[in-house]
Amino acid sequence: MPHPLRALFLDMDSFFASAEQHFDPSLRGKAVAVAPMLAESTCCIASSYEAKAHGVKTGTRVSEARLLCPGIIILPAQPPRYVELHHQIIAVVESCLHVDHVLSIDEMVCWLPENCRSESHLQQVASTIKTRLEDTFSSAIRCSIGVAPNGWLAKTASKMSKPDGFLVIHDHELPDILYPLPLTDLHGIGKNRALRLHSLGIHTTKQLCHAPKEILRSAWGGVQGDRLWYKLKGECLEEAPTNRQKQSLSHGHVLAPDMRPPDKAEAILHRLMQKAALRLRHEGLYAAMLDLQLSFQNGKKWSGAFEFIETNDTLFFSHHIQALWQQRPYPKEPVKRINLILHKLCRDTQFTPSLFEQNQGQERRARLNQSMDAINKKFGKNALYLGSAHDAMQSLEAKIAFHHIPNTDIEA
Repeated sequence: MPHPLRALFLDMDSFFASAEQHFDPSLRGKAVAVAPMLAESTCCIASSYEAKAHGVKTGTRVSEARLLCPGIIILPAQPPRYVELHHQIIAVVESCLHVDHVLSIDEMVCWLPENCRSESHLQQVASTIKTRLEDTFSSAIRCSIGVAPNGWLAKTASKMSKPDGFLVIHDHELPDILYPLPLTDLHGIGKNRALRLHSLGIHTTKQLCHAPKEILRSAWGGVQGDRLWYKLKGECLEEAPTNRQKQSLSHGHVLAPDMRPPDKAEAILHRLMQKAALRLRHEGLYAAMLDLQLSFQNGKKWSGAFEFIETNDTLFFSHHIQALWQQRPYPKEPVKRINLILHKLCRDTQFTPSLFEQNQGQERRARLNQSMDAINKKFGKNALYLGSAHDAMQSLEAKIAFHHIPNTDIEA
């Protein structure tokens, strides 16, 4: 039985770079790349199509980008502005078609109702979305739209039609329409997976499409291989609902060169810790283990962890992260990257207060955290913070949002 068109996938074109060209009209038509910070050793996280024409891609080192594309304009990322623009774009798309899932800051999927599945109608919807994006923002904000019997194929169609394209993959075109694509152009197949497929005798997308289900199951080591086998044939597989508890919560930061000396890096650590504690409380979670991971400028790495009774108290974390920081090797060595991970999470509905602490003291700390959160929500995210993070407040920018879209009420 033929599979109807069920999914529309929208992918913003070179989103961060296009956003910069939108914010600053003088950048339009020029080669632009966005980097986490202005340092020659860092990598581009996005490049405009003018820069891509010279070979500048995501992951290209800034120093290499300058060689590939003389005159390229390297800009520091502005995550809060990208997140704000993201939410505005969602609102525009919603005015045309309901957005069912936001997959990342520049990707979303819409499931198509039965009365909205003809190609002519979808062409009109796609045209309306593109027109409204340009009218609301500028010609710099463009998107590619793919339509197919399932979300995975719709995402593939959007990639095949870049930039500013529209492509429909019909059931009767499968799998032939996929044959020209390299394996690594397919979502879920990176370099390591491609090597695994090569070892199983699959070197082309055509071979992948005709491979037995058992081979794909072996390549993926389980049910995900089965799911891909069905998706390649146009089957629409609903993602299995999950009640799994979130296992960890993390914050990480690559430090700018001027923030790598130990005293500056320590302030960054405390700011990350305060953000993580705030997220715990916002999501109704408690943690019972903290893992600190450091990468030093000399190339060495170190990690340390400690366990404790479940808490989401900022002051508790601040005292103990200080002790863990003091245990690091190379105390005078500049710190290049900090990762902070909270493990052993539990919901507030599952939390049992300690029997060995004074209840009155717990209540006071809880009220203090609640008061700080309320003040920051009312007067701004950084209106009130612990002094140990003071030196990081101006330098620690928001994390680049890809799959986790920050909540603008709580995250800096």
